Amino acid sequence: MRRLTPVLTLGALLLAALPAHAADDGPAHRESYGTKAPYAPQRNPRDYQRPPAGFVPVLTENVSRHGSRAASDSEDGDLILALWDEAEAEGQLTRKGEEFGPRVRALLAAMAKTGYGSLSGRGRQELADTAARMHKRLPSLFATIARDGEKIDVVSSGQGRAVDSGNVFAGALADADPALRPLIGPTRTDKDLLYFHKAAGGAAYRDYIDHDQRLKDTLNGITGQDRTRQAARSVLRKIFTDSFVARIQDPAGAAQAVYDLYAIAPAMSEESPDGEGWGLERYLSRTDAAWFGYLGDAEDFYEKGPGFSDSDITYRMAGVLLDDLFEQAEAKRAGTSDLGAELRFTHAEELIPLAALMGLPGSTRPAAPGEPYTYAGNPWRGASVSPLGANIQWDVFQKGDRYLVRMLYNENETAFRAGCRPVARNSAFYDLDELERCFGRD
Repeated sequence: MRRLTPVLTLGALLLAALPAHAADDGPAHRESYGTKAPYAPQRNPRDYQRPPAGFVPVLTENVSRHGSRAASDSEDGDLILALWDEAEAEGQLTRKGEEFGPRVRALLAAMAKTGYGSLSGRGRQELADTAARMHKRLPSLFATIARDGEKIDVVSSGQGRAVDSGNVFAGALADADPALRPLIGPTRTDKDLLYFHKAAGGAAYRDYIDHDQRLKDTLNGITGQDRTRQAARSVLRKIFTDSFVARIQDPAGAAQAVYDLYAIAPAMSEESPDGEGWGLERYLSRTDAAWFGYLGDAEDFYEKGPGFSDSDITYRMAGVLLDDLFEQAEAKRAGTSDLGAELRFTHAEELIPLAALMGLPGSTRPAAPGEPYTYAGNPWRGASVSPLGANIQWDVFQKGDRYLVRMLYNENETAFRAGCRPVARNSAFYDLDELERCFGRD
């Protein structure tokens, strides 16, 4: 997230957006972590629908965000520790603040040991557990893959944490059934498919991020509200004395650093002392954590998600990934594929646009120009749309010459977008032909 710099609020954007329920949740309520929320499957597999009679699974494919990880760098910790060291030298720490510096230093040391940007222990477990549930969900498919020598293709963005996610996931499948191990190919890289925001297909998107004035004005208007300044002072006063807080030149930036450390801490829970967590929620009230979480969600909404209602620049480029989902299923139907599973590992910058392009739950409502995104007016939440380890899975079933698709979104059976007709009312299964019609591929 970019460092916050308070600006004068634009008149049309003077909107409070704190979720009404935030004050009633615990200080670690999930929503406040935004897209740094650790993964949790959203449905018990025992509740999945059975496929219609006679249909057997012939392919599974996924698009998965990498698992929980360390922060990308030490910038936030370095920034706030420089202030903390100064305050300590001057005797300007609160009693609670005296414990803050050592906690942050220990967290930074753990992240440095893990490797900045690398999968944490929790992230590896998230991926392994998701793979184990996939195997348990489709035992006959994986038995067929092993019996017939079908291939399991693993592809990533090429970034370290995505490569590692693919390797961990594939390893867990092989652990569940060792007969699969020789059928799993080495994790290969496809940047155009799984890192498209930085590839040739993302050129127009990058120009939007770097130069679009409406985007800048909208985000500045949201972050520049008085509520941000109030929240920043509230956060910093838990650590520093009032007189020291008054001297901080960029209080919003300093408070943002505290929030960013708070948000990444759960992803590093296994590396914490005795695995009991880092305790950084002590330094943000429920409402302040929720506010900074909202600011992060607003940025992701406009930079990766549904965005403005008159533009598809944030998610149009995800078409290459949606095409690949269809192409794998279509190749299976055509008899031209020897794959039993296609496993893809990527990032929030790809999964969030794909969710918007597909119209997945929470990603169906863009913001009208001049009416900025708020929690009160829009269901989009980073912690639900793309937590760490988020995934979209398609299971393909066959009976004769008919092929059905079931979609799981964060392991919850999920309907395809409005206008797509399932095989029966309230069914999770769709004819592949119908999905091609519904998505304009016929």
